[in-house]
Amino acid sequence: MNNTTAEKPLNVRLPKELAAQLDALTKATGRTKSFLAVEALEAYIDQQNWQIAEVKAGIEEADRGEFATDAEMKAIFAKYAN
Repeated sequence: MNNTTAEKPLNVRLPKELAAQLDALTKATGRTKSFLAVEALEAYIDQQNWQIAEVKAGIEEADRGEFATDAEMKAIFAKYAN
């Protein structure tokens, strides 16, 4: 987690079950709700940014005409088919 002096508050309405799970996690870990929320948001944003970058890279490859051949695809399907 990035510790910065400039912070901005965020108010979030949680479903009761999620709030209860967060409360239990704070007790189990000794961490604050804010710490856990920031960690979760950072992980989620990192994952989403990675996924967006990979999709964009795939689109760029497709735009360049870089596709797997039929033979390459058949080999992949054969390898992983049940």
